[in-house]
Amino acid sequence: MWERKELKQRAKEVLRTSYWKAFLVSIILGFVTGSGNLPNFNLGSDNSSGYSSSSGLDLDWGFWAPFLAIAVGAFIIVLIFALAFRIFLCFPVEVGAMRYFKQSAEQEVNLNHLGFAFQKQRYWDVVKTMVWRALLNFLWFLLLIIPGIVKSYAYSMVPFILAENPNIGYKRAVELSKQMTQGHKLNIFVLDLSFLGWILLGTLACFVGVLFVLPYINATKAELYLVLRNEALKNGLTTAEELRLNLTPAW
Repeated sequence: MWERKELKQRAKEVLRTSYWKAFLVSIILGFVTGSGNLPNFNLGSDNSSGYSSSSGLDLDWGFWAPFLAIAVGAFIIVLIFALAFRIFLCFPVEVGAMRYFKQSAEQEVNLNHLGFAFQKQRYWDVVKTMVWRALLNFLWFLLLIIPGIVKSYAYSMVPFILAENPNIGYKRAVELSKQMTQGHKLNIFVLDLSFLGWILLGTLACFVGVLFVLPYINATKAELYLVLRNEALKNGLTTAEELRLNLTPAW
């Protein structure tokens, strides 16, 4: 069983010689994933039954209909653009960032890994798998918050798995992530909670300080993946060939 202190200590050792590169990758990752968040809209009305034409607020729908149509059309265009941005740019960048942190943990610090998923033999398989993972997460969160959180941890290793073998297949990547995190999800949740103090401290500097904590978090998650990967190899859940370990060049 892995220990939080050991993972964090190894992450600190990696960052001692490559912190600013890790910081740059974390900033890029935070920017693109932050841009991919979509707002929630409340389409319900709490006072629909209490509204009457006698309120003096009757609208001339013939006049306002074209403006409403334009507003709806603009919203749809923005929504489509945001989804496209998230799918076709953010997902590959996320996999590339995880590739960078994973390779850094294995003593190969190279910023070129950030573009790993954009190579033509990898790109569409990465996009398809990440969309599948996002869809599964979305469907689970539609049921209840707690099952959604649990499943998000179950699928959390997918970007790292794709960073090893982007052509592994979308179903296999999700299944392997579930197997790797089996029995570890609670501990991973506690690991996330252990960063809460750093995050709160970072917010004291107008949230700018949080940016400097991101490399530490990402590097620790990479160390976690390596531990879970080694355990999966030991237990026969996967093979070195499936993960393309030492079978392909780093770039």
